Amino acid sequence: MRFLAGIFANPAAVMGIVTSCMSASVRTTTIMANPPAKKDQPRPIVVSGPSGAGKSTFLKRLFKEFPDVFALSVSHTTRKPRTGEQDGVDYHFTEREVMEQMIASDEFVEHAQFGGNLYGTSKRAISDVAAQNRICILDIERQGCENVRNLDMQPLFVFVQPPSVEVLEQRLRSRNTETEESLQKRLAEAESAMVYGATPGKFDHVIVNDDLDAAYEKFKACLMPDIEHAKKMQAAA
Repeated sequence: MRFLAGIFANPAAVMGIVTSCMSASVRTTTIMANPPAKKDQPRPIVVSGPSGAGKSTFLKRLFKEFPDVFALSVSHTTRKPRTGEQDGVDYHFTEREVMEQMIASDEFVEHAQFGGNLYGTSKRAISDVAAQNRICILDIERQGCENVRNLDMQPLFVFVQPPSVEVLEQRLRSRNTETEESLQKRLAEAESAMVYGATPGKFDHVIVNDDLDAAYEKFKACLMPDIEHAKKMQAAA
C-alpha cells in the first residue's frame, strides 16, 4: 500500500453527515462527527496513527494553545524510556510482570501490545481528567482503539497518518532512534495501521499530515465542538 484512497466503501450506509475536505497539502475525511455525548463532562478524544505521523507534534501544539482544556492520561508501558522522558510524566515505566498483574486485575480501560511492548491506560487516569472538566486525550494504537470502542465512553476518534509509507520511513530514520530491524517492524505495523485507519466507521476524522501547519489547523477544527463544550462546563463549575 502506497496511497490510501476510497475511504468509503458505502457512504450511504454511514449515519450522519459525511464530508470530505481535500487540498494540495492536507486531506481530511470527517465521518459521523457527533457532538459530545455526555452533558455533564467532556468526553475523551482518541488520537491514533502510526509512529512518526505527527500525533505528538499536534498534541504539543494543542496543549500549548488550550492549556486549561486538555490533559493527557499518563499511560503505563513496559518499554524503556527514551532520552528526556520522565517516569510519571511521559509514561509510567513499568516492569512487564507488574503490568501483566494490573491487566489481570482489570485496572486498565485499554491495553495493547505494540512494537513488542505493552501499553495501557488506567481507568483512574481518565476519570481524574474528566473530574476536572478537561478533555482526556488518549494517544493509543489499534488494539487500544477497539478496546475503548467496546466501553460506554463515546469518545471522539481521530486518525493521523503520513501521506505515504515512504515519507514515514524518512521521518523515522531522521529520529535516529531505531535499529534497522525495529525500523522495518515499525514500517510494517504502520502500513497495517493505515489500512485500519481507512476502514469505514472506525474514525470520526482521518487527517493526512502532508503539511504540518495546515494539518494541525484541520486537526484543531475537528476538536472545536468538544473544546467549546469543555469551556462551558468549566465556566459553569
